[in-house]
Amino acid sequence: MPNALAQETSPYLLQHAHNPVDWQPWSEGAFEQAEKEDKLVFLSIGYSTCHWCHVMERESFENEAIAAVMNANFICVKVDREERPDIDATYMAFVQATTGQGGWPMSVWLTPEGKPVVGGTYFPPEDRYGRAGFPKLCGEIGRLWKVDRPRMLDSAAKIMAHLRQESESDAVVTGLPGEKVFGDFLDRCEAMFDPSLGGWGGAPKFPRPVVPRLLLQLADRFRGSDEAEAALQMTSRTLRAMAAGGMHDQLGGGFHRYSVDRYWHVPHYEKMLYDQAQLALLYLESWQAGGDDRDRETAEDIFRYVLDELRDPSGAFHAAEDADSLATADAQEKLEGAYWTWESAEIYRLLDPRSAAIFCAAYGVEEGGNARPESDPHEELVGRNTLYQALGYDSLAEQFDLPEAEIRSILREAGLILLEARKLRPPPHRDDKLITAWNGLMIAALARGARVLGRADLLAAARDALEFIRSELWDGEKLWRSFRGKRGDAPGFAADHAFLIAGLIEMHGADGEPAWLEWAGEIQAALDREHWDDSRAGYMMRTALGGETLLSIREDYDGAEPAANHVAAENLLKLALLLDEPAYGKRAEAILRAGARAAEAQPFAVPVLLGALDLLRRGVVKIEVRGEPSPDLGEALRRAWIPRSVWTCSAGDGDVIVCEGQVCLPRIKDLETWLRTFP
Repeated sequence: MPNALAQETSPYLLQHAHNPVDWQPWSEGAFEQAEKEDKLVFLSIGYSTCHWCHVMERESFENEAIAAVMNANFICVKVDREERPDIDATYMAFVQATTGQGGWPMSVWLTPEGKPVVGGTYFPPEDRYGRAGFPKLCGEIGRLWKVDRPRMLDSAAKIMAHLRQESESDAVVTGLPGEKVFGDFLDRCEAMFDPSLGGWGGAPKFPRPVVPRLLLQLADRFRGSDEAEAALQMTSRTLRAMAAGGMHDQLGGGFHRYSVDRYWHVPHYEKMLYDQAQLALLYLESWQAGGDDRDRETAEDIFRYVLDELRDPSGAFHAAEDADSLATADAQEKLEGAYWTWESAEIYRLLDPRSAAIFCAAYGVEEGGNARPESDPHEELVGRNTLYQALGYDSLAEQFDLPEAEIRSILREAGLILLEARKLRPPPHRDDKLITAWNGLMIAALARGARVLGRADLLAAARDALEFIRSELWDGEKLWRSFRGKRGDAPGFAADHAFLIAGLIEMHGADGEPAWLEWAGEIQAALDREHWDDSRAGYMMRTALGGETLLSIREDYDGAEPAANHVAAENLLKLALLLDEPAYGKRAEAILRAGARAAEAQPFAVPVLLGALDLLRRGVVKIEVRGEPSPDLGEALRRAWIPRSVWTCSAGDGDVIVCEGQVCLPRIKDLETWLRTFP
C-alpha cells in the first residue's frame, strides 16, 4: 500500500511512495503526531537525481525489517531539498556543525519541536565504511529517547542556540570591502589553480562557474595588466579542459554535475538545469572576452541540449536528469552512467570499421573501458567508456592519413548514429518539476544568448518560460517556488526572486520590452517585503514550525548556485540605473557592507559578491541600441565584452547611446575606438 507521499507532486517524494516506511511529507501535523505518540521525528532530505539517495532507499527504506524499526521508533518525514531549500539549509547547518561534513541523503532525528538531536548523511544497512549500520542506529536512538531524554533535549537546545548565535554573528555590518579583496581573490585562484588540467584544487572537481565568471570580470577591471592576463589564462585553460572532458556530454550536449577525478574525465553523471544555465552564460562571456569560437560552440551545444531535452511543453524547463539508469530493459538494478557510457564492441557494431576506429581514437575509447580504478570504486564502469576528446583533428588526420575535413565529417556522422542508438536505451529518470529560481538562471542565459548570438529561437524560448512563470507561479503579489502538474505549496525563496529578476534584466536587454522591467520591479518589491531583514542587511531564509522560527539564515556562499543576496546586490545596482531608483543602489550597498567580513576573510567563497562590489566601485553603464545598427556595428556590439553593462533597445536609426549615472555619451559609431578608451 502506498504511504502518504503518494499524494505529493515532487518526483523525489513519489519515488518513496511505495516504501514500507510510513513516510509523511513535512507538515505541522507530522510533528503534532510525534508529540502525541511521544516519538522522535526521523527526517530524510534528498532529491530525485541523488545517487546515494537511491542507494539508501534500495538498501534500507525498501527493506521490510528496517522499515519496521523506523516505524516503531519514529514519525518518518521526507523532504525534497529542491522544493524546500529552507528546511535543507536549516538542518544542513546542524549536520555540518556536528559531523564536519554534509551531503545527501541527509538523515536527522528531531524532537517533536523540530530541534535536531542526531544527524548524518548516508548510513549503510550494516556497519560499513566506518559508519554505524542504519537499523542499529535507529534502535539505539529510539532507546535513548526513552531512557535518556533529558540529556537529548538539553543537547538539542544547546545546539540550536549555538546555530542561532552563529547565524546572527554573520550579520555584522561594517564598511565596504577594500579594493584589496580583488587581488586577494586572484592570489587565491592562482594558488589553487591546476595549471596542467585547469580548475581549482584536486578531485573531485566542480565547475563552479561563479569563479571563472569573476575572473573574466576582473580581467576587464585590470585590463592590460599581468593580473588580467593571468585571469584570462586560468579561465581559458579551465574551460578548454571542461569542454574536452567526459563531464561534457560529447554526444548529446550539456554538462554533467562534476568530475570525480582531477582530469575532468569520469563525471557524476546527473545533469542539473542550474549548471547548464550558468555554464552557457560563462562560455558566452569567455567567447566575448577572448574571441575563441570554441567557447561559442560550447555555449550553443548547451542551448541545444536544454531546448531538446529539458524543455517542458509548458515552455519552462525541467530540473534535472538522473545519473542512474538501467543498462538494459530487462536489468534489475540501475547503474550510474549506464545511459551515458559505451562498450567498445558496441561502437564497432554500430559503425563501419574505419569510422569506429577513428571515433574510438578521437574519444579515448578502450576495449577494457577507460575509467581509472580510483574513479570507479564500485566497479559500475568496468568495460565501459566515458567519451572525452582524446585527440584533436590534426592528430587524427595524421594518424589515419585523411584530410581534417574528412575526419570532421566522419566524426559528425558517427556521433549522430551513436546518439540515435543511445536514445533507444532505457532513459535515466527525469525530475520534471519546474523550479522558479533555476528557470530564472536559464532565462538569463537564453536571453543573453539571443542578444549576443542573434538567435530568435533563444529569445522565444526565454519568453515562453517567463510567460509560464507569470501565469502559474506569480499571483501579482507573491512568487511561488515550483510547479509540477500544479503549483507547489512552498512560497518563493530569496533565490527564486533574485534569479528571476536577473533573467528579466537580461530579457529586457535582449528585446527592450518595458514590461519586463516593470515586472522586475514588482518581483523586487515582493523580495523586499517577504525576505528583507533590516537588522541583518540581507535577504533571509527562515524555517518555521509551530509558529516558531527554527533558524534564520543569511546565505553568503557562492557555490553550485550563487547566493541570493549576492545576485540581488548585482540586480539592485542594475535596476537603480534602469528604473532610475537610487534607493536600490543604497540597498545593494547595505548588502555589500554586511558581506564585507566574508569578502575580506574568504574572497574565494563569495565571487558574485565581489562582482557586485566591482559594479559599485566602477559604476554600471547602460548601453541603449536604438533601432538596427549597421552590420559591422551590430557584430561589434554582439562580441563586445563589457561586464559592467546593462543593455536595452528601442526604436531609432541604428545609434548606440551609452549612459553612466546621469551622464550620456554622444552617439557611438566606432565601437572599437570607444572600447579602447572605455574605463
